[in-house]
Amino acid sequence: MLVTVVEMAGVLAGVTGVAVGLIALRAARRSVRVCLDALDRRAAVEGPVDSRAIRDVALYRYEALDEMTGRLSFSLALINGFGDGVVLTSINGRTETRTYARAVRGGKGLQPLSPEEEHAVRAARLGIGPEVEPQRLPG
Repeated sequence: MLVTVVEMAGVLAGVTGVAVGLIALRAARRSVRVCLDALDRRAAVEGPVDSRAIRDVALYRYEALDEMTGRLSFSLALINGFGDGVVLTSINGRTETRTYARAVRGGKGLQPLSPEEEHAVRAARLGIGPEVEPQRLPG
């Protein structure tokens, strides 16, 4: 008798899990349909959307060196719909300027990014550009 109760509990738990999974699957499919419909409406108005084109831009200005004021140094993120792109950084000093370019794939640098470059990429991905202040980023 005890085995039968345990078996029945297992079957009930399994059926409940399958039911919850099916409900979640339906909700996910409904969300995908809503998103696809929104993209179709947007494409009808603006033309086809190319996810490879640069669409997210953010410019973050900052003071990199104590000798220079006026936020002349900057990091500029140019990112496409896949999170791929480039970050251009210019560090401006009194006697010299250094410029760096770093590739970005999936929103992450292929090389380690500076905090300022990460800030620019994150702001671009969140759509907070074109020019962003440090306190404007959530989190």
